[in-house]
Amino acid sequence: MNNIYKFTVLIAITLVLIGTFLVPIPVIPGLYDKARIIYLHVPMSWIAVLSFLLSMINSVQYLRKRDFIYDIRSNSAAEVGFLFTILATVTGSLWAKFNWGSYWNWDPRETSIFILMLIYGAYFSLRSAIDNYEQKAKLASVYAIIAFVTVPFFIFIMPRIVESLHPADSIVDSRGKITMDPVMLTIFLFSLFSFTLLFFWVLNVKIRMEKLRFIRIQKNNI
Repeated sequence: MNNIYKFTVLIAITLVLIGTFLVPIPVIPGLYDKARIIYLHVPMSWIAVLSFLLSMINSVQYLRKRDFIYDIRSNSAAEVGFLFTILATVTGSLWAKFNWGSYWNWDPRETSIFILMLIYGAYFSLRSAIDNYEQKAKLASVYAIIAFVTVPFFIFIMPRIVESLHPADSIVDSRGKITMDPVMLTIFLFSLFSFTLLFFWVLNVKIRMEKLRFIRIQKNNI
């Protein structure tokens, strides 16, 4: 990626941080300034879902074409997604400490993201347990496809069908009406956009690193 893109990402993330910590927000009963965490927590969760989706898509492509570049992209996306899942969990735990008195309460959302980390942790364990690259790529691709099937359930469905302490209707209410303050909504949407730009930058770097690693492994096997 060119320097203009990198500079844009840097400026965008800087503006997000300024908006997160310096721009005044309306008084939200029970949350107050702690509501600012939404500018970081939700975009990180969004990036995690996007990463796992791209991992699944590239896994399908690998099984169709048997081109190792798709396996490299799939694995890279899964690793970046796992990183952002951890970041989303950390920011969520900080919010839980301030509002519920402890970092972890086994709330449905906390439980679901914990299970999701176990599922993708098993994906990385599977890859590390197989030496043959072709077999590794094939089995990992199948696993990544199956793993992603659980993502919508644990992220979007389970937290809504089980009683939760997690605040609901913070952005859109049950009737589909936007309830967030206009200024907060602007910062929130810009944060989603900026973190998406950051994600593609990080993913691009990760893929390039994995390509070099793959080439080195292939040379050593000659």
